[in-house]
Amino acid sequence: MASKKTKLRVFSLGGVQEIGKNMYVLEYGDDIIIVDCGVMFPEDDQLGIDLVIPDFSYLTKNKDKVRGVILTHGHEDHIGAVPYFCRELNVPLYGTTLTLGLAELKLKEHNLLGTTTRKYVKAGETVELGKHFKVEFISVTHSIAGAVALAIKTPAGIVVHTGDFKIDHTPVQGDRIDLQRFAELGRQGVLLFLCDSTNVELKGYTISERQVGETFESIFNQTQNHRIMVATFSSNIPRIQQLVNAAKRHGRRVAFVGRSMLNVVKTASELGYLTIPDHVMIDISEINNYVDGQIVIITTGSQGEPMSALSRMAINEHRQVEIKPGDKIIISASSIPGNEKSITRLINELFKKGADVVYEGLAEIHVSGHAKQEEIKLMHALVKPKFFMPVHGEYKHLKHHCELAVTMGMPRENVFLTNNGDVLELNADAAKLNGTVPHGQVLVDGLGVGDVGSIVLRDRRHLSQDGIIIVVLSFNGEEGNIAAGPDIISRGFVYVRESENLMDEARAVVKKALVKCENRNIVEWSYIKTEIRDTLKEYVWQKTKRSPMILPVIMEV
Repeated sequence: MASKKTKLRVFSLGGVQEIGKNMYVLEYGDDIIIVDCGVMFPEDDQLGIDLVIPDFSYLTKNKDKVRGVILTHGHEDHIGAVPYFCRELNVPLYGTTLTLGLAELKLKEHNLLGTTTRKYVKAGETVELGKHFKVEFISVTHSIAGAVALAIKTPAGIVVHTGDFKIDHTPVQGDRIDLQRFAELGRQGVLLFLCDSTNVELKGYTISERQVGETFESIFNQTQNHRIMVATFSSNIPRIQQLVNAAKRHGRRVAFVGRSMLNVVKTASELGYLTIPDHVMIDISEINNYVDGQIVIITTGSQGEPMSALSRMAINEHRQVEIKPGDKIIISASSIPGNEKSITRLINELFKKGADVVYEGLAEIHVSGHAKQEEIKLMHALVKPKFFMPVHGEYKHLKHHCELAVTMGMPRENVFLTNNGDVLELNADAAKLNGTVPHGQVLVDGLGVGDVGSIVLRDRRHLSQDGIIIVVLSFNGEEGNIAAGPDIISRGFVYVRESENLMDEARAVVKKALVKCENRNIVEWSYIKTEIRDTLKEYVWQKTKRSPMILPVIMEV
């Protein structure tokens, strides 16, 4: 029985008012469970950053309460932060075979595979985590196999979390979405509903993945004597399977390119999620052994990433594949917000090489893995929750989803649009927002996790926009005067050989600042550096209207 005083606490550490970094926490008494542990890719102004992960500090502070992490599916925005989390908390991971298989690739890279417990589950199964949580896994369709929704039974009531989903009645792989189970839960009574909001702005229904397969078949029929190259997300295994099937029907061989593509194909094949006949798959080094009309290349790079395989092909930097005139290149993905310029630049380069490029808008070569409005309405109608909290979306998506819930008959006071860190407290009868927990973005730069903050990013932006001037001089400690210099080094500000007059004048300005300090008997290095910096900054601004970073360096001799 639920205690009247104890309440269920639900909050997000990522995935609310943003796309990516999904991480949701349920807490009751001495038990905490976590749903997903994802990454977000850096914004344009986060220079040099590789990944953005959630702030785990609340969970590490309460690590004795954490009973496990449940992974809904294997996309980066849901599993990408797993190795960083497992460094700090050694708790079991729960997921379907493919989801954990992809998570294991990451754990292996971080040497955590041997120390992390993985518990494999199937749709329809229920597991107990701690004293207060029972988690049922429900089959849903998405753009990756093995995706599940969750029905989490707590002393306060049932919480339903959809994960990422769409309603596809003819999936390429796996079971159809279990709408009957959602309806049964709705009849039992659902306390709280957390639902995917990614495509809530789009009217109608998301079309089936099989429609993409029909488009591929048409392109294969029209392309007889040229290579076919397809860039798609490595995790979109149903799409890769359709490409393999089309290649087999048309007597073509398939080669995979890109590290993540090769890793996912290997894992999915070993786990039985991807079937590739031996005579169909070849190594990329073998493509020149066949005529062009016998080749299909499946590659990474659908987002125009500079270091991806397709981008390197486009600028003649790939060691094994060179774009030929007549190559049919299919960009089988939609652009992630922020990547539009990179994708356009990539497409232009491919066209310049003489390739025939097919991208979104020209043909149905991509469908979303997320539900549109009518599918979301159906889920609300089946689940019939008492309270609702939209997840998986930016503010505009969550706002639209709240309004949709109200049009479906939910009282507005029962709908909660939250920020990351906002704590929603519930019992069987009531829900309210009550306080916050520590949250935010932790930046990953190479091997460093969290050691790059706002100050470092500010300096990086400053350097990228205005460059740096380094003033070097030698100080004679015994005599108390300048022994050599000042020398001025410019990087990213002006090209010294073409700006000798400016550099000479800047050197004279620095000498005047040093004389000023000497006349006032100032020998403290920190004061001298400040005087150099302020004087030179004012001079440079007057001459160039630029504000480079100025770094004085004093060496004692």
